[in-house]
Amino acid sequence: MPKDAFSHVDTWVFDLDNTLYPPEVRLFDQIEVRMTAWVAEALGVDAARADELRKEYWHRYGTTLAGLMREHGVDPAPYLTDVHDISFDALEPDPDLATAIAALPGRVLVYTNGSEPYARRVLEARGLHHLFETVYGVEHAEFRPKPERAAFEAIIARDGFAPGRAAMFEDDARNLEAPRALGMRTVHVAPEAPALPPHVDHHTDDLAGFLRRLT
Repeated sequence: MPKDAFSHVDTWVFDLDNTLYPPEVRLFDQIEVRMTAWVAEALGVDAARADELRKEYWHRYGTTLAGLMREHGVDPAPYLTDVHDISFDALEPDPDLATAIAALPGRVLVYTNGSEPYARRVLEARGLHHLFETVYGVEHAEFRPKPERAAFEAIIARDGFAPGRAAMFEDDARNLEAPRALGMRTVHVAPEAPALPPHVDHHTDDLAGFLRRLT
């Protein structure tokens, strides 16, 4: 991976879940349990049907919340508060990742399909909270989720960064299609990279190591 592939980048945008912490801690498993319970109660269905809907809406709309809003007119605020009320005990500080992020030239941002308060709690538990200039949650994209292009356009317009001078780091490859089309350099962060699509510029299973090679 040539270092000069990122020489133009002055804005570094990071996804949160399974990107800034390793997926093996299975933090999102807790959220999925709470999502299923929330769907069951809100829609009056049993747990099995709620779990089906949770997965169906995630695949169809990008997030379960987006499906609930479009199909059922759900108020997003109580949902986001409830599903993110989880334990962060599985998270540990990552000084190597912190050092690698701190060395990046330019601005460093988080953009997640979760909420900003949740993201800040994750960053605090990881010892990364002091490194990011801004944290954007789904609420800052008017509750439009990745992978929608309109969601990225909303964040770009709100922040003002130039996508042609930005890079996006994300564990879900489908969420990199829109930023790549907008001109961003894209990096897939995941343990494996099976048949990556053309809108993914780079893949890494070691985010800290990848970032160190850039600086």
